[in-house]
Amino acid sequence: MPILSILIPVYNEQAYLERLVERVVAAWLPEGLEKEIIIVNDASTDRTPEVIRKLCGRYPVIRVFDQPANQGKGAAIRRAIEEMTGDFAIIQDADLEYDPNEYHIVLKPLLEGYADVVYGSRFASREMRKVLFYHHKIGNCLLTFFSNLVTGLDLTDMETCYKAFRGQVLKSIPLRSNRFGIEPEITVKIAKRRLSVYEVPISYHGRNYSEGKKIGWKDGISAVWTILKYWFLDDYAKESDTLQVRNSPDSLRRYHHHIVRCSLPYLGNNILELESHAGLISCLLPQRERLVVSDHREECVRFLENQFDGNAVVRVLRLDPNSNSEETLPNNEFDSVLYVHGLQKTENDTATLKQIYKMLRPGGNAVLVVPQHPLLFCELDKTLGYKRRYTKRCLRQLCREAGFRVVKCQSVHVAAYFSWLVNGVLFRRSKIGKVQLKILNMLTPFSGLLTFLLPGGNLFVVAEKQES
Repeated sequence: MPILSILIPVYNEQAYLERLVERVVAAWLPEGLEKEIIIVNDASTDRTPEVIRKLCGRYPVIRVFDQPANQGKGAAIRRAIEEMTGDFAIIQDADLEYDPNEYHIVLKPLLEGYADVVYGSRFASREMRKVLFYHHKIGNCLLTFFSNLVTGLDLTDMETCYKAFRGQVLKSIPLRSNRFGIEPEITVKIAKRRLSVYEVPISYHGRNYSEGKKIGWKDGISAVWTILKYWFLDDYAKESDTLQVRNSPDSLRRYHHHIVRCSLPYLGNNILELESHAGLISCLLPQRERLVVSDHREECVRFLENQFDGNAVVRVLRLDPNSNSEETLPNNEFDSVLYVHGLQKTENDTATLKQIYKMLRPGGNAVLVVPQHPLLFCELDKTLGYKRRYTKRCLRQLCREAGFRVVKCQSVHVAAYFSWLVNGVLFRRSKIGKVQLKILNMLTPFSGLLTFLLPGGNLFVVAEKQES
């Protein structure tokens, strides 16, 4: 049965913890969902450990983990995420400010398949609310405003405790903050991942400092710094996460826009994108009669399905253009196939081009982006999974052998050429730093102007399937 992991960071909550856990255990969940309660004791100095031991003897669903020293709410949540096994997760403060009886409200968009993340908002419209401390509300509103300004999300309550996630999504987000900065950090990173985010109204029973409230004005300043820090750094997916698109994070947004702009004149009404990964290019493609986005990895397909859920024009397929089984590949269905930085990774690029040829209708276009200059091939290429680089002559010959007529074969992205030359060939590096990627992204518009004078790092190719 699906499991909900309830993550409870605890520090000196002897007064409220027992009643809170009783409410969590008693809280109603939608049918078919079971609870897993993860309590992380952040080195409490009062009677909290004794209360926790008492609760463990009473409720078998509780799992407890102790921090060796007090590190903060963020560190405790990170530990809870490591230990959780649930299909879904929700963060629960160890006081009585948030009502566990509202779990079903927060979980609804997740269980119905609309959302990857759900925020329970204290400020969204609802029938009744407790009157809060005005200065606390102003601080929350200002932080939420600044967060929305930077991330582009339209939240009403960024600092809310009640954040619910798909379990796999939460585990794939690298979190660094030790204290209350965990809230803005999560928000920035889900925005950069372009996850599907929903917000629902919840009740809130705020407490004051005499009752144990711990957050202060210094944490507000820290939140602003955290938002700026993680918006600049592309630290939103773990290195092992295949959804970190071919090691080219969202800092290459202008580069992706440039590829789509170059491709638009050659894209028809029925478009197929191969190796869509996390959909950073997919979401920029025109949605005319039909757009099919695809990948051969199950986790990427699920991600794309969530991203385009409910879109009647976009269809997601699990498709491997390098598959030897022709039965799994569509024939003569598309008038455009887009394949960006994929051909150089195939074992047999000629066979892959022939597969693409079969997918296209007569007169349809294959739009390819591949790295050029074989002399630039280095450890950096191997890290990215490249098996080769191309020359214009070689690629034209491959396209002709597959049955295509080459309409366009143009050198593009001057900045990429010099980046590979310096990093890969001269300094023999195996990866490009995130700051350099941002600089490359900024230089993309100027790169196009210099292509006529300087060599480009990639080839942009349009190959037409000739009428039979």
